[in-house]
Amino acid sequence: MQTIQVQLPDTVNIDAQEIQMLLAGKLYEKGVLSVGQAAQMAGFSKCAFMELLGHYQVSVLNYPADDILQDFENA
Repeated sequence: MQTIQVQLPDTVNIDAQEIQMLLAGKLYEKGVLSVGQAAQMAGFSKCAFMELLGHYQVSVLNYPADDILQDFENA
């Protein structure tokens, strides 16, 4: 895994675990990481990660609406 270093203003009160969760959640939401990869990055089990996604306004069902509509029409 890559390691990055981020400088934050002193006024930002956030710990490393929170930053990892925010980044993993966003990368999952964008489709860059699978749920398993994102969970590992954030340091959680898949189940715990999926439960936490709601706190970050990220849907567990990362499936584009157009694809759902197409699947419905094909059914």
